[in-house]
Amino acid sequence: MELADGPVEFRNYYKQIKHPFVIYADFESTLKKIHTTKPDPTDSYTINLQEHIPNSFCCYTKCDEMDEHSKLEIYEGSDSPKKFADYLISEIHRIYNLMKRNEDMIMTEQDKQNYKNAEICFVCEKPFTKENYKVRDHNHLTGQFRGAAHTKCNLKIRNPTYIPVFMHNLSRYDAHLFVKEFGFIDGKMNLIPQTDETYISFSQNIKVDSYEKDGIEKNITRELRFIDTFRFMPSSLQKLVSNLGTLKILSKYFSNEKHLNLLKRKGVYPYDWMDNIKKFNDKKLPTKNEFYNSLNNENISDEDYQHAKSVWKTFNCKTFKDYHMLYLKSDTLLLADVFENFRTTCIETYNLDPAHYYTSPGLSWDSLLKFTKIKLDLIQDPDMLLMIEKGIRGGISTITHRYAKANNPYIDYDENKPNSYISYFDANNLYGWAMSQSLPTGNFKWSKKDIATILESNSKKGYILEVDLEYPKELHDLHNDYPLAAENIVIDKVSKLTPNLYNKEKYIIHYSALKQCIDLGLKLTKVHRILEFDQSKWMKPYIDLNTEKRQAAKNDFEKDFYKLMNNSVFGKTMENIRNRVDVQLVKNKEQAQKLVNKPNFESFKIFSKNLIAVHMKKTKLRFDKPTYVGMSILELSKTLMYDFHYNHIKNKYHNEAQLLFTDTDSLCYHIVTEDIYKDMKKDKMLFDTSNYSKDHKLYSNENNKVIGKMKDETGGKPIVEFVGLRAKLYAYKTIDNIEEKKAKGIKKKVVEQTINLEDYKRCLFEGKSANRTMSVIQSKNHKVYTKEINKIALCGKDDKRYILENNINTLALGHYRIKE
Repeated sequence: MELADGPVEFRNYYKQIKHPFVIYADFESTLKKIHTTKPDPTDSYTINLQEHIPNSFCCYTKCDEMDEHSKLEIYEGSDSPKKFADYLISEIHRIYNLMKRNEDMIMTEQDKQNYKNAEICFVCEKPFTKENYKVRDHNHLTGQFRGAAHTKCNLKIRNPTYIPVFMHNLSRYDAHLFVKEFGFIDGKMNLIPQTDETYISFSQNIKVDSYEKDGIEKNITRELRFIDTFRFMPSSLQKLVSNLGTLKILSKYFSNEKHLNLLKRKGVYPYDWMDNIKKFNDKKLPTKNEFYNSLNNENISDEDYQHAKSVWKTFNCKTFKDYHMLYLKSDTLLLADVFENFRTTCIETYNLDPAHYYTSPGLSWDSLLKFTKIKLDLIQDPDMLLMIEKGIRGGISTITHRYAKANNPYIDYDENKPNSYISYFDANNLYGWAMSQSLPTGNFKWSKKDIATILESNSKKGYILEVDLEYPKELHDLHNDYPLAAENIVIDKVSKLTPNLYNKEKYIIHYSALKQCIDLGLKLTKVHRILEFDQSKWMKPYIDLNTEKRQAAKNDFEKDFYKLMNNSVFGKTMENIRNRVDVQLVKNKEQAQKLVNKPNFESFKIFSKNLIAVHMKKTKLRFDKPTYVGMSILELSKTLMYDFHYNHIKNKYHNEAQLLFTDTDSLCYHIVTEDIYKDMKKDKMLFDTSNYSKDHKLYSNENNKVIGKMKDETGGKPIVEFVGLRAKLYAYKTIDNIEEKKAKGIKKKVVEQTINLEDYKRCLFEGKSANRTMSVIQSKNHKVYTKEINKIALCGKDDKRYILENNINTLALGHYRIKE
């Protein structure tokens, strides 16, 4: 264990300078059929249906400041992975030679005056000193004066030595198609791995020049850095394009208005039909049926097929290859437009360029540090660090009551039965709310303060405690639905976050959560340790900025962007360095043998004779993340949910309200009451009803997107019936006969198309589990396949709760009524 020195603060000033060159790329493949015998559909199985063989690529190099250096390349052929690698090597040489230029500085009279008057560095915004004095900084490519900078900052913001190559879904698809080609290229490969063959990013060093020093030739290298845009914008390209307004790059290549309008949307492509390279010679568009997509088990719509026909005709396609190359070209340019818009929005808001980052959590974390100017201490005591780690518990997800049917005047109504409603509430930006509360900043120390003083604290001091808690039996029935102080419990060899009614020993808890537990009846029996720290609402200005920007957004792209920047920053506070893996890609047997001989060698995987992944055990863990922030956010978020449950719902309805399920930021209830909407109106300050129809009696825009407010998930449409089997496996139906179904581990399309509410009911009431077949794209040894997977989709077993004889009611583990 290596404890890093602090503080954590924004230091990546060079990432404020927009990267002058980036590359966007895309591959297309032939889907070669694999003939196999289908196994028994009642058994679970996985079989290969198609192998994805790359047949073409497109690259677009974007030079932001001098568009004449931008360049488009498109290629078709069975050797496209090799040609792709060759092209990128030639392109990085071209870019290197362009960036070697050092144009004379161009300064206007106003620039000269600004420089003379400057008292702080435009890069780090700190004053000049005798040791770190003022110099003129300029863009070496254009000669443009950028500002007055510290001499040290001026050196740090020189042209980067890497060129980002952006691909959408690189990690799970495109990388597998070409990564083996870099095994034939001299130079080191670097890796940020998730597994042996799934990479967050990888890079290849390329020799671009050399020089002589002391009679020895030294190489100058530049790095091709492959980055997955899906890790910044986690949506399909089709959705991203539809959310966007202007498409500057696409319009540069397709200036004809009719052509541009056709290509402004994601194209359609007959992936399954394209199973042989010879089909490029076909002289007509495939039929509508030949556009069938086996991956999603669906045909294209009449509208989509009409679009394909219009593209074929308007662009005068003579063969399918013409259509294919147009599709590939437009896809690449659309990706470039989308990510360039992403870059522009980020630079305008935070003055940071995403091209310098690997993922949105890294980008949003730096945006937070830069905007708030916070300095966070890093814990230097191993015991404190381990205590914080032990207190990290994710979001609560569980089914507590497995079936409910509503009865009220808004749906089919039996007036002889009590009025009841199924109400599904979701907390607006739950983690955003928690991040807006007081959070630790540093000055950690062990404390011996009186517990009463600690629980009353609402000041600049906060606490994390290790305590014993008693869960009194008289609370078990009242708290059965949603027990406080959830724990990670090992069930069938798997650790699961499970709300339970057991007494707690050496339980790690934030003082706000402890106060809530005591207020709601739990008994504090012992305090083992108290960790004290400074705290403030240091994240709130950043959360508020993004919330306000989202409310003022001009289009859906911007709305999604600001939502992402709030959500993804939480992920960085939760980064667990223990989960990092060390995988190295080597290019020959000798390099592999060196690693195999090391004592921390774990395993290896041979992809080809020129590319081997060697998995090493980590010999050192460097704790350089403020995980205490993430732990506190998780604890505080639960207090909001518990507060709504106990102090509003249970306080108002008592035993007439039954929790059906919760999933981190949502609570779904079956409530016996005359009219739930009248009740909500009386407590309207708790709810965001902006998603109700404007003619609904509860519609109001007052709490629109206000963090921490509860929103009706169905937008005022009454829920008729609910079935829950276990966490993340449930369904409900609304008054308009729309069924919302969740089945973790099963593709959304398969759930939509092949599972209905009755299937869940059969599983619950008749004990009939159900298998489903789905097609997925997966890789093995960097070969990509479409696979057919048959697996259990619906199963009534729930080991997080004790299920009673009627198979509907359940008890929390630890309940006094459970016989040991």
